[in-house]
Amino acid sequence: MNLSIVGSGYVGTTVAACFADLGHNVTNVDIDESIVARINDGGAPIHEPGLDDLVAEYGGDRLRATTDYDTIRETDVTFLALPTPSRDDGSIDLGAMEAGARSLGATLAEKDGDHVVVVKSTVVPGTTEETLAPILAEESGKALGEDLHVAMNPEFLREGSAVEDFLHPDKVVFGTDSETATERLHAVFEPLLDHSDADVVETGTREAEMIKYANNAFLATKVSLVNELGNVCKEYDVDAYEVADAIGLDDRIGEQFLRSGVGWGGSCFPKDVAALIAAARAVEYEPSLLEAAVEVNDKQPKRLLDLLDSHVDVAGKQVAVLGLSFKPGTDDVRNSRAIPVIEGLLDRNAEVVAYDPVAAENMREHFPDIEYVNSAAATLEDAHGAVVVTDWDEFAALDQEFDAMADAVVVDGRRIIERRDGITYEGLTW
Repeated sequence: MNLSIVGSGYVGTTVAACFADLGHNVTNVDIDESIVARINDGGAPIHEPGLDDLVAEYGGDRLRATTDYDTIRETDVTFLALPTPSRDDGSIDLGAMEAGARSLGATLAEKDGDHVVVVKSTVVPGTTEETLAPILAEESGKALGEDLHVAMNPEFLREGSAVEDFLHPDKVVFGTDSETATERLHAVFEPLLDHSDADVVETGTREAEMIKYANNAFLATKVSLVNELGNVCKEYDVDAYEVADAIGLDDRIGEQFLRSGVGWGGSCFPKDVAALIAAARAVEYEPSLLEAAVEVNDKQPKRLLDLLDSHVDVAGKQVAVLGLSFKPGTDDVRNSRAIPVIEGLLDRNAEVVAYDPVAAENMREHFPDIEYVNSAAATLEDAHGAVVVTDWDEFAALDQEFDAMADAVVVDGRRIIERRDGITYEGLTW
């Protein structure tokens, strides 16, 4: 099929490349000419394992990028994958989505025949039906349910494994109020579903919108609960990970997302939980459990710093920060737990030296004046303390590098460093 995707961020680029891998002809539409040129030259505009290979193989061929909306008229289905950033109150800003819908609608006004528009971005229940569909209908002059069909197909892609998640999903959700849209989505995903045991959920657009929020809110709350349990375990000198391993054997609980640590970050959990809280408050419901999950998460970086304070006064001393991305496998620093950790260290007048395999340049935009080095060993040399924020595999291999520290005090927020003699080791929740 001929598909178009408006937006080439983390979701748009990954989805476009994966659809091309499934055999579709894909046009990526974006306003950034440099991103367009890079995709057409076979280069991925973001760091994501496996994505470079797909864009290199299909870029400029089955996967083409352009700034020209007119090319959309040659496609059968358009996915809207534009950002929905948080406002100060946690609600989502639909400015980019609305602008994209207007441009898309105006383009479709010149297209003969019907067209299916699929919202891929994460939006609160009612957005597709009440905001985006009317814009598309007004700008295109087409009739909803006749020659214009609008659907919701939420993504469940984790940064660091997004390509794998797309190609091997647990579930695929089709939120539609149109038989045509449902049939078209099945045709789009047929090459994937033919080789997958993923469950297909056919539901309404509002339900599809809410499924994405419920998914992320549940996982974020699970992490915060495990962190709260881990905090209690530490006070009683209990190994929180042994506890987690045991409760994970209960199939009502499951073993995933049971690793206690410095908390969740990234572009999805913080934004989606905040948006769901804001949406609940808008209808005068107080989501106390979600608020508590956020509160626990916000406290974890402070707990890490408090543990460091219990061993060393960092004022005027070098402190190593290991890991800057919000999770391994990505260069994304949005809502990374390293941000409040570094802020706390700077408030203590520490001299921060930081290292991350891929995310240093992105973090430099937040903290241009701290020192960034090119290896974990260089970060630790002469440091009076070290904090582990991201669980990159290479940190697990560190050993003799700690001997170069002025004071071998290590506060591990991810349980990746091995305890040994010669290191004053503190786990965050164990």
